[in-house]
Amino acid sequence: MVHRSDPEDVFPTGWTRQTDTQFSVSARWPCVHRFFAPVAGRYQDPLLIAETMRQTTMLLAHAEFDVPVGDQFVMWELGYISSPGRLALDAHPEHPGGPWDITVDVSCSRIRRRGRGIGSMDLELLLHRSGSRIATGGGRISCTSAKVYERLRGDRLAVNGAPVPLLPAVAPHEAGRTSERDVVLAPTPRQGVWQLRLDTGHPTLFGRPNDHVPGILLLEAARQAANAVRPGRAFLPVSLEAAFLRYVELDRPCWVEARIVPADTRSTTRVEVRATQDGETVFTGTLDSPDRTEEAQGTRS
Repeated sequence: MVHRSDPEDVFPTGWTRQTDTQFSVSARWPCVHRFFAPVAGRYQDPLLIAETMRQTTMLLAHAEFDVPVGDQFVMWELGYISSPGRLALDAHPEHPGGPWDITVDVSCSRIRRRGRGIGSMDLELLLHRSGSRIATGGGRISCTSAKVYERLRGDRLAVNGAPVPLLPAVAPHEAGRTSERDVVLAPTPRQGVWQLRLDTGHPTLFGRPNDHVPGILLLEAARQAANAVRPGRAFLPVSLEAAFLRYVELDRPCWVEARIVPADTRSTTRVEVRATQDGETVFTGTLDSPDRTEEAQGTRS
């Protein structure tokens, strides 16, 4: 129900209804994951927050709002706020090195019904562990029936599962990764601009066949671009605001641009990221990371 085929990539473990619009979801973050690795060896990967939010939303849509499993989701907006201390791996010494058992409190609003299911809704989420807050966040989704989606996408469905030429990768350390397979940016002659690099065989980013670029891959591209424009130390995105504006097609070039912009505090680096395809903006993201090297340094484990 969370649109993941590999159990290793499934984080929710159960849920409880509090009211018709409020729920509590239990989740587990693994101590070792093939993709969501610790940042600088000291912090949980903040994109676990985003992926847990996404999976929680899908779980509740199917289980509590009667959205058929075959329906398609669009996550139009997603954002969260955390801090280095809340993500530190030694923040809970009673469970050193083990998985994190998370509780996600969810409040749903602006629910638009479509038949027995929903057409769209907004969500606010609070993630906490052992009584300590990890992050707050929110998002907006819409749901499309399988028949409507087939009409909407038309011949674009033909690329579902088709191989995509694998572009050269930027050096993994430039993107904040250690494995080339996890790099989603290809170099270009322009500074601060990359082409989106797609490996449709990637077990996590493409955990199942898709006819468009998954949202988690766009978030990872934004994070890697932020690493690239602020070299020398790991970019720890403790705050993220993202908008998914259009489907990103697999078989056409998508360009990722990033630039550093003024942040709210001197100790923070803020990066704005924009992805374009066929001359149209398809994704935007704003990411904040602490500047202090003692808070986030090195590359990802």
